[in-house]
Amino acid sequence: MQKALNTSEAAAYLGLSRGTLEVWRSLGKGPRYRKFGRRVLYELKDLDDYSASRIVETRDTAEILRGRHA
Repeated sequence: MQKALNTSEAAAYLGLSRGTLEVWRSLGKGPRYRKFGRRVLYELKDLDDYSASRIVETRDTAEILRGRHA
């Protein structure tokens, strides 16, 4: 297991507030995490995977990806 981040560190990494991650956890949303008693840890790969899953393609980016440049 690589270095894991606590909630505050993970929130800063994603540009979110600590409270947002805490609420998401209570709702069963957000990035994967590990729980050891009260301690919650996030692996960087899971944060990166979650962030990548939130990418929204626009018409412009979709055209670029298809090889059509405006």
